[in-house]
Amino acid sequence: MNKKSAASPDKDSKCFIKCLFKRKKDPDKRPFSLRALDGIELVGNKLPHPATLFAIFALVTLILSYLIQRSGMVTIHPGTGENIRAINLLSADGFRFIFSSATDNFVKFPPLGIVIVAMIGVGVAEGSGLITAALRHLVTTAPGRLITAAVVAAGVLSHLASSAGYVILIPLGAMVFAAFKRHPLAGLAAAFCGVSAGFGANFLIGTIDPILAGLSESAANIIDPAMKLSPAINVYFMMTSAIMVTIIGTWITEKFVEPRLGEYKGKLEDFDKIEPKEKLGLIWAGVACLVTIAVFLLLTLPHNALLRDPVTNSLLNSPFMSGLITAILIFFFIPGIVYGIVVGTIRNDKDAVKHMTNSMRGLSGYIVLVFFAAQFVYYFKQSNIGVLLAIKGAELLKSIGFTGIGLLIAFVILSAFINMFMGSASAKWAIMAPIFVPMFMLLGYHPAVTQAAFRIGDSVTNVITPMMSYFALIVAFAQKYDEKAGIGTIIATMLPYTIFLTIAWIILLAIWMLLGLPIGVGAPLYLP
Repeated sequence: MNKKSAASPDKDSKCFIKCLFKRKKDPDKRPFSLRALDGIELVGNKLPHPATLFAIFALVTLILSYLIQRSGMVTIHPGTGENIRAINLLSADGFRFIFSSATDNFVKFPPLGIVIVAMIGVGVAEGSGLITAALRHLVTTAPGRLITAAVVAAGVLSHLASSAGYVILIPLGAMVFAAFKRHPLAGLAAAFCGVSAGFGANFLIGTIDPILAGLSESAANIIDPAMKLSPAINVYFMMTSAIMVTIIGTWITEKFVEPRLGEYKGKLEDFDKIEPKEKLGLIWAGVACLVTIAVFLLLTLPHNALLRDPVTNSLLNSPFMSGLITAILIFFFIPGIVYGIVVGTIRNDKDAVKHMTNSMRGLSGYIVLVFFAAQFVYYFKQSNIGVLLAIKGAELLKSIGFTGIGLLIAFVILSAFINMFMGSASAKWAIMAPIFVPMFMLLGYHPAVTQAAFRIGDSVTNVITPMMSYFALIVAFAQKYDEKAGIGTIIATMLPYTIFLTIAWIILLAIWMLLGLPIGVGAPLYLP
């Protein structure tokens, strides 16, 4: 009797899934999906160094600005009524702008200052041994099966701290995975998914919510001058989306990203149980953390607290939120000092400054890259190319004439496409809201629905577009573990998140619409 029996359909499907995600020795026999991602990575990494690539992008922008301006393309800004034309950066005025703004473009590029300031505090925490000890404690006590979900969820939650997730959590995700003997780039990808691809989701209201709601309210007033919208108009959908992003992000990391990356060939540190002195240092560092948090609460929670807005007493739009990166510096600096004093790694001010200096040495490559990335981003902004693309794309969707869920899906896809060329969520929504919020209101939809659909599209392509302000920083983080990593590595690694999150989020939105659930506080699906 033949021992081999016919495989059941369930076994066939399991075999297919296993084969889909598992690397094989012969690359020609691997599934097309993996070979396609490898091809994207290969082509992307064959490109010049990221700094050179951004310089090329900047040059191409100059040429495009000339060609589009010569074509006579013009459109009307839906919010201001102003005629928008491309600005030729190859003109005399353009040359003067390029020459005079290079330093300002570099210095004022948001990720640069945020990273440098944050690294002062992180450098002390890392140099004193606090971060390593905390990771060792985590590795020896935490259940490994929950690590991926915890990293993704932490990335989603980091939106409360504005851009801090990019600077702190993404490299920390790589460190956590490395501590668990898993591929560091998979940890980086999981954190990047939560922080950036999950930008339209959160467990609580974040700093972007009042900005978007204010723009939506202004647009809604075109149809209904009396309409008022709160920052909580997306909160129900946003919280459900946060759970969905955590689940889908975890699944993609473990079923797609890690198997494709394979075994990490670099050096992984062995983490033994922490020593009694280190444990004592962690306890005192924890006390320092609690004291620091208590001080921040005293400075922010009372109605007239010092770090609230002195006029409105608002916390969302306050000096504390504006200076959140300073709070992060202090949050790492004080526990790092305390830990170092307890364990003996910081004996005087010279030791502390040495740790700060060492943390800056690792930023040299990033600083060079940022110079060219900043020129490209500001040239693109100055040329008005991004604004023209956004408005023309919005007008195209409006002319299609979709209704119902089909219209919302088309709007999600358009938002995702525009996000590839224009990074700022508030800048895009300032352009798109005056077109789509009134249009959807006339079709019977509440502005909260339009805003939620926009946030989906604005999120899912964040992780694959070099236009995203922190993309260069992510490349620099990846090069710590793979010196050959480049733009192609990041795009190929993150593309599965974009594909599956787009599909899952659209399905969630469709189900939400079919069930007739409110999008947020005071935000039904349909207008009366």
